[in-house]
Amino acid sequence: MWNQLKQLFWQNRGVLITTPSITLLVIIIRSLGLLQSWEWSTYDLFMRWRPQPPQDQRIVIVGINETDLHDQNNSIMTDSSVAYLIEKLKTHQPRAIGLDIYRDLPVAPGYETLAKVFETTPNLVGIQKVAGEMGRETVAPPPILKEKGQVGANDLIFDPDNKVRRGLIYLTDNDETVFSFSFHLANLYLEKENDITLEVIQDPNIWQLGKTIFKPLEANDGGYVRTDAGGYQILIDYRGGERHFETVSMTDILEDRVPPDWGRDRIILIGKVGESFKDLFFTPYSSGLFGLPKPVSGVEIHANLTSQIISAALDGRPLIRTWSEPKEWLWILFWSGVGSILSWQLRYTDGIKSFSWQKWGSFLVAGGALFGSTYWFFINHWWIPVIPPFLALSGSIFAITGYIARTAVEIRKTFGRYLTDEVVAMLLEHPEASKLGGERRILTILTSDLRGFTATSERLTPEQVIKVLNFYLGHMADVITKYQGTIDEFMGDGILVLFGAPTKKGDDARRAIACAIEMQLAMKPVNEQMKHWGIPPLEMGIGIHSGEVVVGNIGSEKRTKYGVIGSEVNLTYRIESYTIGGQILISQQALEEAGNELVMISSKKEVHPKGVKTPITIYEVEGISGDYSIALPQEEILYFPLDEKLSIQYQILSGKHVENLFNQGSLVELSANGALIQVKNESNQVPEVFTNIKLNLLLPEDSSDLQEDIYAKVLDKPTNKGSFYVQFTAKPPAVAAKLDSIYQSLSSSLSLSPSHQ
Repeated sequence: MWNQLKQLFWQNRGVLITTPSITLLVIIIRSLGLLQSWEWSTYDLFMRWRPQPPQDQRIVIVGINETDLHDQNNSIMTDSSVAYLIEKLKTHQPRAIGLDIYRDLPVAPGYETLAKVFETTPNLVGIQKVAGEMGRETVAPPPILKEKGQVGANDLIFDPDNKVRRGLIYLTDNDETVFSFSFHLANLYLEKENDITLEVIQDPNIWQLGKTIFKPLEANDGGYVRTDAGGYQILIDYRGGERHFETVSMTDILEDRVPPDWGRDRIILIGKVGESFKDLFFTPYSSGLFGLPKPVSGVEIHANLTSQIISAALDGRPLIRTWSEPKEWLWILFWSGVGSILSWQLRYTDGIKSFSWQKWGSFLVAGGALFGSTYWFFINHWWIPVIPPFLALSGSIFAITGYIARTAVEIRKTFGRYLTDEVVAMLLEHPEASKLGGERRILTILTSDLRGFTATSERLTPEQVIKVLNFYLGHMADVITKYQGTIDEFMGDGILVLFGAPTKKGDDARRAIACAIEMQLAMKPVNEQMKHWGIPPLEMGIGIHSGEVVVGNIGSEKRTKYGVIGSEVNLTYRIESYTIGGQILISQQALEEAGNELVMISSKKEVHPKGVKTPITIYEVEGISGDYSIALPQEEILYFPLDEKLSIQYQILSGKHVENLFNQGSLVELSANGALIQVKNESNQVPEVFTNIKLNLLLPEDSSDLQEDIYAKVLDKPTNKGSFYVQFTAKPPAVAAKLDSIYQSLSSSLSLSPSHQ
């Protein structure tokens, strides 16, 4: 059971990890308020897109503009003008008159007349500004109307983007509850409708008004985050934008241009609509895709809120509602899951591609479903989050897409351990490159090998051998990668590197030589680690050759290897076999490819490799100039004569085999890592230059450690007949300690007069 659960989790790990992670991240981002403005913009867009409600005939507006004042020969609305306008409106027998004009102080002439109108108009509602906003001060109500309880607050609530999306039912002023201007007017209207009155149910702030239950807006409702929800706020369900309500001018009323029953049983609002009065505000209908935002007058905002309250109470028109925070979190989690599931299930559709019609088509459908569902909710008076779930949807998509991309990188990296990044990139980006077959091409080939590592590895455990090889090959691979070489294969402690495949460059040979020099330099940190591990120092030889080979995919449909074949590869191995530790040998062809004038040569020699018809010239490299400018340090090799010759016996190695013939001789001179050997007599064979030999010390000490096998290579260094120089390629620890002790003693006493340099 547990294994099944583990398998199920692994199969769906992308969904199970990404969905809650992205959800939590989005919730945190949302809680910081970073998505508020986008949510408001989407809210405004949905409000403009939805089917526009019909005009509410129960509410009309008498708008006062600059022309009306000009016709009255006034620059402001005097008390007498206001009084005369109200008297004219009273003849239309409205249910309520809303005066959205401040009258806290007299505006001569006509104050007495206006006061009398206030006293004799019970269905008149004036205004006061309870809380200042946007730089405005509070404004006191008309004293007479305040005393009669016929005053409402006309305060507007502005979101940080200066738009009015919320309206007030009431607010508090010095512990006094002041109902809003709109609610006062709606209440006067509803009193004539079967005595509809406000009822408090359950909670003091949850009311029943006619057919609708009113609940105040909370600080985190809808797209709001920690907003000021003071007072009793609701979202304004606008019926439309500018001039949606029937509007007539003050002059039309004063000159009787409207029918006598025009205002019967209606709510008539009086307010300033001219631009110079600066009573204009932005609403969700103000913005559009094109053009400048169009503000609406404050009296129209109050008309919308009044209409909303009446429609809710009489017609059952729902208020704009929101979900609780836990439900919104589940909504975000759901869409995060949709994105995760789609991305995870379609991750390998059409392979690992950056674009797939099936993948992105599915994501577009999901995004369309999100916007479509939230728009349908909005039409039905629900404000459901849009931006957070969309961010969760796209975030999950990008997270899993990024994971898949990272997986692709890991695939490249994993296969790069076998093929190199360049070959992997070629195979992934050019599928036709994976077909079997090859092409002839001139390449520069580099091979390297550790001298005497086989003997060293015999004294190590298999685990130690692997540890040493991995450390050594890791350093070498870093250098090869730096010089853009293609590692064709590792062969034990040997490396085969191609320069010019799969991509040919103009400086392949120069890069190969520079790479070889840096590989030799990299042996210093490698041997520092060997010393730390208590392992004898490693020495590497490198051979380089340029020639025509066949390069491509070799093998079968089931198992294929990218590599090279040809006699030039074999010749490179032959050249490398002539090297001693720390040495780089290159062919004539490689030298010409790199440029004779750029490569620094310390010596050259003619050799006749096995399988080659004619002798070839090989060159020892000590550096390269030009763009790479790198060289090996030149160390002086000193040979000191031994006070007492060390007797030895040696055998010649032929390939991987040791000849049975034992030869006798003596070590007569010693260097840090080599010696001059003198054969005992003419019957003992003097090995040819570059031959590998195995030798043993014949010491009087009864020590088996000092009689262990030593391996060496015969050097191309002139000497007397019956003698030859060798460089040690592998020394047992006890022998190495013994010879090093002798050398240090000689160098201390004879450093002023060495016999050979």
